[in-house]
Amino acid sequence: MATHEPETPMVRFRAVRKAFGDLVVLDGLDFDVSRAEKLVIIGPSGSGKTTILRVLMTLERPDKGTVEVDGEHLYHVEKRGKLVKATGNHIRKVRLKIGMVFQHFNLFPHMTARQNVALGPNKVLGLSRQEANDKAEEFLVMVGLADKATQHPAQLSGGQKQRVAIARALAMEPEVMLFDEVTSALDPELVGEVLNVLRDLARNTRMTMLIVTHEVGFARDIGDRVVMFDEGRVIEEGPPGEILANPKEARTQDFLRAVIERA
Repeated sequence: MATHEPETPMVRFRAVRKAFGDLVVLDGLDFDVSRAEKLVIIGPSGSGKTTILRVLMTLERPDKGTVEVDGEHLYHVEKRGKLVKATGNHIRKVRLKIGMVFQHFNLFPHMTARQNVALGPNKVLGLSRQEANDKAEEFLVMVGLADKATQHPAQLSGGQKQRVAIARALAMEPEVMLFDEVTSALDPELVGEVLNVLRDLARNTRMTMLIVTHEVGFARDIGDRVVMFDEGRVIEEGPPGEILANPKEARTQDFLRAVIERA
């Protein structure tokens, strides 16, 4: 009988440790994310959620352990059967598979929405200015902002800025998208428009998505799996209906109660 090789995870952390001084934020983390999986990460502030995303985005380098993206080591290469530290070029090449949207939009204020989105495809992917602008228009349509292409960030609402930031990340055509509390800096009435864009992405694309959020209803809606983090470790994981409605761990129960009370 034919046996099928298990599929290589899109993201794999093995024994990853990251500390800031005496504060250990990732503690021997083993962690896989499947291809096309929509993974929701929850947990209290300081639990290590954002650090996972920042390590993947190469904004923080792990102290120990290995990280793989699409079967390729991010911080290492194999030489003569041993893992050695990778060059900056190797790290940049693997990182091109990853896009990230931050809490704060980080748009260039002197550029229009279209220019913000077109910059990466033009400068990094090597598209002509016209090709990059066409691509930018396409992704602005996708996030519902076709009519805002020539406006500058100061002319946009917080929700519109965040949607431009999402379009900018998507225009690089990553295989993995990271979302770090992308609604936490928004006024409550603007949260829905951003979550709707993420819902559409989750339902209509094969992208792997890692989403750090406190929006419990949204997590239940789009997640394939929810992972609860505390003190740099996964303490509980499973389908959204199970983890969000009937968590086993007292720490998860307390956290969700606090989130729901705050909402």
